[in-house]
Amino acid sequence: MRLPEEFENRMREQLGEEAFAAYLACFDEKVSSAVRVNTLKLSPESFCVLSPFTLRQVPWIRNGFYYDDKDNPSKHPYYYAGLYYLQEPSAMTPANLLPIAKGDRVLDLCAAPGGKSTELAAKLAGTGVLIANDISNSRAKALLKNIEVFGASNAIVMSEPSDKLAKVFPNYFDKILVDAPCSGEGMFRKQPAIMKNWEQYGTKYYNDLQREILPRAYEMLRPGGMLLYSTCTFSTMEDEETVKFLLDSYPDMELVSAVPEEKLSEYLSMGFETGRASFMAEPVKDIEKTLRLFPHKLAGEGHYIALFHKKEREDYAEAARFTEFVRQSALPKELTEFLSHVSLPISLNRIYKLEDRYYHVPMDAPNLRGLRVLRTGLFLGEMHKGRFEPSQALAMALGKDSYDNCVSFPVMDERVIRYLKCESIECPEDTKDGYVLILVDGYPLGFGKYKNGQFKNRYLPGWRMM
Repeated sequence: MRLPEEFENRMREQLGEEAFAAYLACFDEKVSSAVRVNTLKLSPESFCVLSPFTLRQVPWIRNGFYYDDKDNPSKHPYYYAGLYYLQEPSAMTPANLLPIAKGDRVLDLCAAPGGKSTELAAKLAGTGVLIANDISNSRAKALLKNIEVFGASNAIVMSEPSDKLAKVFPNYFDKILVDAPCSGEGMFRKQPAIMKNWEQYGTKYYNDLQREILPRAYEMLRPGGMLLYSTCTFSTMEDEETVKFLLDSYPDMELVSAVPEEKLSEYLSMGFETGRASFMAEPVKDIEKTLRLFPHKLAGEGHYIALFHKKEREDYAEAARFTEFVRQSALPKELTEFLSHVSLPISLNRIYKLEDRYYHVPMDAPNLRGLRVLRTGLFLGEMHKGRFEPSQALAMALGKDSYDNCVSFPVMDERVIRYLKCESIECPEDTKDGYVLILVDGYPLGFGKYKNGQFKNRYLPGWRMM
């Protein structure tokens, strides 16, 4: 593969001849393909029992697994059930290393297409609130779909620039992930077309964006909170030098070890490297607490990760949490009757109406007035001609134990594929009339309407299996 000359010269200088030769050689090796298990729905151990794929553990990701080239997990019904996300192994690492606690207020600032947001949602396990934002509205729509497929019930999906968010949420978030736009050098092996973009824009263009975004993330991080910065590039300008920029700009920010210190030697033995002071014009304290991932050192692509802590401040008063929601009108009886069949922790006092659509707002949701919001919490469904029609998002958040009218088919049953193609299927004779939650091996796919022995498929057409 022909690399840009300027990039090749820099990498040779950074790595040294021997390591650079190993880096070039990795372009002839197979790119690793992997899935990340959705722990909102099942454990990695349960997935290994259920999976039809040939799996091998990603050494540093408990719920990450390489799969064989002969497998095609993107076409399998379990993919449509949201049991896993297809993600490059190194890209799994930032969300994996951000230490999320249940109840946290979390921001994924550059979130599309959703790989990291879905892992953050899984770590929150339905508690707290996740705001997943992407400045691109079209990319934010893909982000929304992935969050809904995963069954996340506490996520708010937005599409705003970071400076506008910073004005609304000063000192608000416990944890922030900034997987920044970057020059993409770490992905040259997997996506060679990125090299053309690199030759057009170079590294400074993206470094300018990073230096715009990070100060806004700092403003939104509460004292005592943690910010994880990551890129998929090798550029020192975008990696170690950008870390130095943030530390120099804000003395109350400090680097902490990106992995627990007692586990650092284990990570190094798996092929991770620490950030390099030797790459920098002026070394910065603790830069070795950051991490570099190189594709010639481990079975994944290139990445850089830095974890910051914002020091506590005595004069800091925590931003108010949104714990009480006042509805403007009574809920329709059709909605409350449907919800009587649902055993999710849904509070009627936190159901929000927008036109004819109803949403369940997360307990810690902030005031979103004036912001471009694609989804406010869990979309429950909408009223249509006096009927309540439950949403696809609600179906994915449910399960066999949280809805009282389910039909589960084994994965090899031909009705599973027919259902996913929005075709009509036959249900067991004892199926109850009303909305039926269709499951595959006990995991939700979507709704159907059953009446007098007739089934009407309600799978979302835009998600249809082709």
